[in-house]
Amino acid sequence: MRTRSLLPIVAALLCFPLQAVAQTDYYPPPGTWARRRPVEVALDPSMLAQAVAFAESSETSFLRAMHAQVAQNVAREPYPDIVGPIRDRGAPAGVIIRHGYLVASWGDVDRVDMTFSVSKSYLSTLAALALADGRIRNLHDRVADYVSDGGFDSPHNAPITWHMLLNQTNEWEGTLWDKPDVADRRRGYDRTLQEPGTFWEYNDVRVNRTALALLQVWRRPLPEVLRERIMDPIGASPTWEWHGYRNSWVTIDGRDILSVSGGGHWGGGVWASTLDHARFGLLFLRRGRWDDRQLFPAAWIDAATTPTPIMPTYGYMWWLNPDRTLYASAPETSYFARGSGGNIIWVDPRHDLVAVMRWMDTRAVNTFIGKVLAALTE
Repeated sequence: MRTRSLLPIVAALLCFPLQAVAQTDYYPPPGTWARRRPVEVALDPSMLAQAVAFAESSETSFLRAMHAQVAQNVAREPYPDIVGPIRDRGAPAGVIIRHGYLVASWGDVDRVDMTFSVSKSYLSTLAALALADGRIRNLHDRVADYVSDGGFDSPHNAPITWHMLLNQTNEWEGTLWDKPDVADRRRGYDRTLQEPGTFWEYNDVRVNRTALALLQVWRRPLPEVLRERIMDPIGASPTWEWHGYRNSWVTIDGRDILSVSGGGHWGGGVWASTLDHARFGLLFLRRGRWDDRQLFPAAWIDAATTPTPIMPTYGYMWWLNPDRTLYASAPETSYFARGSGGNIIWVDPRHDLVAVMRWMDTRAVNTFIGKVLAALTE
């Protein structure tokens, strides 16, 4: 298992310049993506075809009528109201990228679909940019030192740091957009509250509180920042969207701004095509570099993929694979953006590979990974 202190990483982030770097890798220009035959990037064509066929045959059990599916997901929760927009999903789709080149695809890779908690990995990238710009000085600073909207004033919430928000150990207590944190605290079944930093929980109310805290730091819509700083520079299409809730509007500096959600639990979140997710994954594979620009510090990758001690398979809103405990077939250096319904961005630095899977049965993911890696010839 990888264990390392965050202090050197944070120190590196604080002094890392966003400077131009020499281009040595392939980056797809906007609107196109160069293909390579599998043999050209050391992949066995027959075995790769088997992996693709397996992906096509491994569809999630999620309904394609997504409103009905989301309603089913939250039916037993204490606050099940759907408050964000929802879009019906398409068929399974995906891509495999090796050495930056597109080597395999299936389904409609241009279709824009909901991505649920894949949104969280996009959200944490806004924290990376805020840190690089000096808007956040240190991830171990208290959020209350930056945000004065009342959400971090209570004795319980005051000690919460950015680090705790990003690795979901914050145990924030309160109500946001008419959803109390107990709406997603142990799925409403256990209301015991722990001290910040001592307990890990996947909690969408708290992720949405993270999004609002970052909005307070940026003072402008987060989708606007993401488009300007990440999506346009990497050549993403203009089709992606990032939604909030019908009641998640705030006024900042006299401007009404929608605070976005970090997933589709109650609707909303990032909606994007398979190819746009692949560009985002390739940016992380290239450690924040795109063409001749460093879009965020390379040291952020190390911070985001540092295991949380009380939840080693989780970093800064990326899923990790220490000791291959998440996916036995993947290298332990792999990391993943994961969303409900089998939406996954797999980043594999060891093999210089990115794969995006849409609407894959979660029970099939490990087998799919094994089939892709079995196709490698070097």
